[in-house]
Amino acid sequence: MKKVFATLTVLAMLTFGSAAVMAQEDAAAPAAEAAVEQVDENAAPAAEAVEAPAEEASENALVALHKTLKTKFIEGGAFFMALTLITLIIGLGFCIERIIYLSLSKTNTKALLAQIEEALKKGGIDAALDVCRNTRGPVAAIFYQGLSRYHEGVDVVEKTVASYGGVQLGLLEKNLSWISLFISIAPSLGFLGTIIGMIAAFDKIQQVGDISATVVAGGIKVALLTTLLGLIIAIILQLFYNYILYLIEDLVNEMEDSSISLLDLVVEYDAAQKK
Repeated sequence: MKKVFATLTVLAMLTFGSAAVMAQEDAAAPAAEAAVEQVDENAAPAAEAVEAPAEEASENALVALHKTLKTKFIEGGAFFMALTLITLIIGLGFCIERIIYLSLSKTNTKALLAQIEEALKKGGIDAALDVCRNTRGPVAAIFYQGLSRYHEGVDVVEKTVASYGGVQLGLLEKNLSWISLFISIAPSLGFLGTIIGMIAAFDKIQQVGDISATVVAGGIKVALLTTLLGLIIAIILQLFYNYILYLIEDLVNEMEDSSISLLDLVVEYDAAQKK
């Protein structure tokens, strides 16, 4: 009985002790959570206070830049500044159209040549024509035109590939003349505004009868602002124009290299057919 009583006493003490510890932990948990929440609440305003001035500063800078550009646009003369800006919009439209067209004209020539070679081995010219017909781009179009003349001889295929390559080159260079035109027009309009601004300045001098900075400042400002906008637009369009030329040169090199590889395949196929 003594052993049983001692065992029950020990169990009671352990149960009471664990219950007391759990009660203390439960009591301490809300206090800890409250402390963490208090720290988070104190830290959040501080972080927001740091982010708020940065956002406000950026917004204020954008607003100030917008107001400055608007003011300079009006001071430069709305008519000539608007005409010059229109050249930028139309020129960028042509540039974007060319970039999209040239990007879509890219073809994986190695994969295309491998497919044509496999088609020639399994199905002959008709199968190769189907591969070209189902592939997008100037390279596939040149291959199709060349293979479609195979029955007239390998020499005819070579001439057809060369001739149709020139046709595809013309399609790649489409609208480049318009981009060049707007590159030339933009600074020309700026210089025209410059001349008109200087004429207005001399008219004021003639009316006032005195040469002073105040009299000629308005006309000179118009002259400089229109010239500045025209030159900036010409530089932007020139950058796009050179990038488009780079894309065209890359495609032309790809067309020439792949055409030589196609002629090699045709010669091999023709030699195999004659055996």
